[in-house]
Amino acid sequence: MPYKEPKIEKLFYSMGEVADMFNINASTIRYWEKHFDHLKPRKNNKGNRQFTQKDLDDLKVIYHLLKERGLTIKGAKSKLKQNKNDVVENTEIVERLQKIKSMLDEVKENL
Repeated sequence: MPYKEPKIEKLFYSMGEVADMFNINASTIRYWEKHFDHLKPRKNNKGNRQFTQKDLDDLKVIYHLLKERGLTIKGAKSKLKQNKNDVVENTEIVERLQKIKSMLDEVKENL
């Protein structure tokens, strides 16, 4: 059985790392931070934002609503206020389906 390297998760991610993960500008994340109350990354002594895994999960939901579903900030806020659990569930489902699609595309290329 081949050795699988364990996935190392960091405790904190920098603004640049998070911006690269979502392929958006850091200014977009700062803008979202102003409009979504539950998105509050911690700041170090220098004032640099440090994002936790929970912050990344929140950003994933916000990204899904704004970029993938095309809602406005006002629409995304109301959607989260109405039923955040459904939105989070839908985001997770979309993410799983995208992973399955990429795996199937990879299998198709190898045929």
